[in-house]
Amino acid sequence: MKKITPFLVFFLFFTIGAFAQVSISSDGSASDPSAMLDVKSTTKGLLLPRMTQAQRSAIASPVEGLVVLCTDCSESSGADLTVYLGGAWYLLDKQPQWSCGKPLTILHSADTVAPIDKLVSYGTITGIPGEPSKCWITRNLGASQQATSVSDATEASAGWYWKFNRKQGYRQDGTNLSPSWTTIAINEALDWQASNDPCTLELGTQWRIPTNTEWINVDGASGGYWANWTGPWSSGLKIHAAGYLQSSDGSLHNRGVDGHYWSSVRYSISIGYYLYFTSSYCGLSFDSKILGFSVRCLR
Repeated sequence: MKKITPFLVFFLFFTIGAFAQVSISSDGSASDPSAMLDVKSTTKGLLLPRMTQAQRSAIASPVEGLVVLCTDCSESSGADLTVYLGGAWYLLDKQPQWSCGKPLTILHSADTVAPIDKLVSYGTITGIPGEPSKCWITRNLGASQQATSVSDATEASAGWYWKFNRKQGYRQDGTNLSPSWTTIAINEALDWQASNDPCTLELGTQWRIPTNTEWINVDGASGGYWANWTGPWSSGLKIHAAGYLQSSDGSLHNRGVDGHYWSSVRYSISIGYYLYFTSSYCGLSFDSKILGFSVRCLR
């Protein structure tokens, strides 16, 4: 005679009981009258199916209300509960899942990265010649608005400034600087580290500062080079002349006159690569890591 395994007994029991209310508890209590399934515990939680975004997308004909813990859907670290509603997947707070081309709204909090509290809705764009698969923000990190012209000299469009491989950002309104400036030399055989990358820290783990190769690629897209500041401004990235902060005291120079945008790659222990442009020139250059330059992020 064939034996019935314990698993089969459990399966048969659960199948029969599935037509009634079900209680899962450690104390044997009945389910609440309003619940088909009542799980009670003071020491353990309920674990839902976990899968990547690709695995979730492979679900055939998902039913309305299907819930999945997506392990890589979020712009920030960690996982998110997602629900299928109206033919699309949403985060459980019912905000549409973000994709490039949509605004990226970030609440910056004053700390060791952002110099002040600020809510910013960054525009995003993809398909930029030279790096068409990358997604870029269309204003400087920390900028209240996208620049209105290539020579826009306002603080609102400039955003914040950073030293190379240092996560602390600086706000400079033309007169006042915050936080206070330090003049400690940067001498290290390091590119910009992810632990110090303000794009990663403020926007999410997939965002970062461009490499010098990525800057070169967009600068020289389609066989032609950005000859002057018209190139970066007209590219769709709306990169403008936000100036820079002097290494000695953090004073503001050349806002509205030239642009200095860090790459994540070092030239030497004390010098880093950056995109530099004026009304008559544009190209990759290198300078002291203790200067304060603008940051533009991609993913």
